[in-house]
This record gives sequence, C-alpha cells and structure tokens, in this order.
Amino acid sequence: MVRPNPPLKDVIVAAITPRRPGHHSIDLDAALDLIDFLATSGAQAIALLTSAGEFVHFSIEDRRQFVKLAAKRSRLPLLVNVSHSTLDGAVELAWEAALSGVAGLLLMPPYFFHHSQESIRSFYLTFAAAIGHAAPVYLASELAPATAAELLATGRFAGVLESNLDTLRVPAPFTLLASQERTYVEAKALGAHGLVSSVACAVPELVVALDQAIQAQAQDRVARLHQRTIELLDRIEALPPLAAIQEAVRQRQLRAGPCAVPLGKEDERRLAEFREWLRAWLPQALRECP
Repeated sequence: MVRPNPPLKDVIVAAITPRRPGHHSIDLDAALDLIDFLATSGAQAIALLTSAGEFVHFSIEDRRQFVKLAAKRSRLPLLVNVSHSTLDGAVELAWEAALSGVAGLLLMPPYFFHHSQESIRSFYLTFAAAIGHAAPVYLASELAPATAAELLATGRFAGVLESNLDTLRVPAPFTLLASQERTYVEAKALGAHGLVSSVACAVPELVVALDQAIQAQAQDRVARLHQRTIELLDRIEALPPLAAIQEAVRQRQLRAGPCAVPLGKEDERRLAEFREWLRAWLPQALRECP
C-alpha cells in the first residue's frame, strides 16, 4: 500500500523547462536557476516535466539527467512526470527519478494512440507492480472517473491530478490535486489538497498568497487575490499559454528558452502587448502578496 498521506499538498509549481536555443535539449543551467527561484517562493513543491514542462520534446537521457541534477539542487520536494509513449520508457524514467529521491511520480495514460479503459487500467497496474514502493505514484490527465476510482481504490496510487473534481468520490485515502487555477477556490471547498499550477512558475507569490488566504478563510483577501489570478489567466489564455508563461518568466529576470514552435505575426503582436501589460500589472500584483 502507498502511504495514505503523502506530503504533496498546497501549491505545487508546474515548472517550464527552458530549452537550449537551436537545440531540442534542456538548458540545464537555466532550468536549475529557475528551480532556485521557485524554492524561495513559498510553494510546497515543484513539478517537473509536466505538460507545462514540455516533456515530449526531450529524450529519456535528457530527462534522466535533468531530474538527477534537479533533485540534488532543489530545496523543495519534487513531483516528476515520468510519462512516456511506452510502458518500458515510463518504468525506466520512474526508477531513475525514485533513485534520485523525488517525492512523487506523475504518470499520464499512454498517449497519442487511442486505448480502451481496460488497457489503461492494465497499463497503470503493470507500472505500479514494476515500481513497487520506490515512490508514490499520482494519476494524471483526465482519466475516466470510473477508471480513476478503481485504480485509487487499489491503494497502489498516492493520489490523482484532476480538473473535474466533483466527479471523484472514492472511499479510500488519497491526495486530490487540482490542475486549474481558475477554479481552485471551488476545488479547495470540494476537498482538494493542493494545486499543480503553471501560472505559479511565473508568479508563485500570487498563487501561494491565494492558497494561504483560502486556508485562513480570509474571504475578502481570497476574492481579491482570485481576481488577480483571473486577470492573469485571461491574458495568458488569449495567447499560446506556454509562450505567455515563458514571457512572464523572463519578466522575473530568468531565462525561459525559445518557444518550441515559432509564433505567427498576430501572436507575436499579442505577445508584445502582453509583455507591456505585464510590466505594469506585475508590481501591483506582487504588492498584494505577503
């Protein structure tokens, strides 16, 4: 059985992964500098190589090396996405991450090709058997509620990253992590233990302050900080979101690396508008955070 109360909770930052210009490999120096910045933010943990971290761009060897160095560098617990297009690849990544001492493993179902729910259940159970007690495993990525419930009820999984929180009602101990900043206040009321947030990669102070206000039941403060979060989300979601988050990271004087795909002229224009808006908005938002 996985320990029933794993420590991953509150704000978990979904970090971007800076890429070397002109390459498809990780800029390790920039990525480790970002980890240093996030370690001082008040967040409880850092999630690496999630969708926000664009894991699909990087080789197994690149991911292994990054996780090994990040585990040595980070002062915060790490939740590492070990998803791969094959079971064997996911198991290999999981063992390497577990041996590095990470706090948890995040695993998506097999992606790209369509799989039945029965095959997805088999995939997860086979992975859990291969990993054993090496590290807590968290389910990820929009599983069918019945599939998630069945897997969690086995006791082999520590928790689930979920956006549709009110669909899960499992009579077994597990950690429920929200994946949407826009609905986090509601998610906490429904019992979410924490939030995996890509917005927190750029403005961790805001998301941490919102989480603290929720826990303190400071409703006026919750409303004000939630509104600030929505302001930022509205701007990010009007663009390719990762390009906007990368730009916001640059505004914190950190290297974010190039976009994986060049932006069109209209998106470049809107990104420039976002940059100017952010320069005015960011100092005001930070003043409202402790």
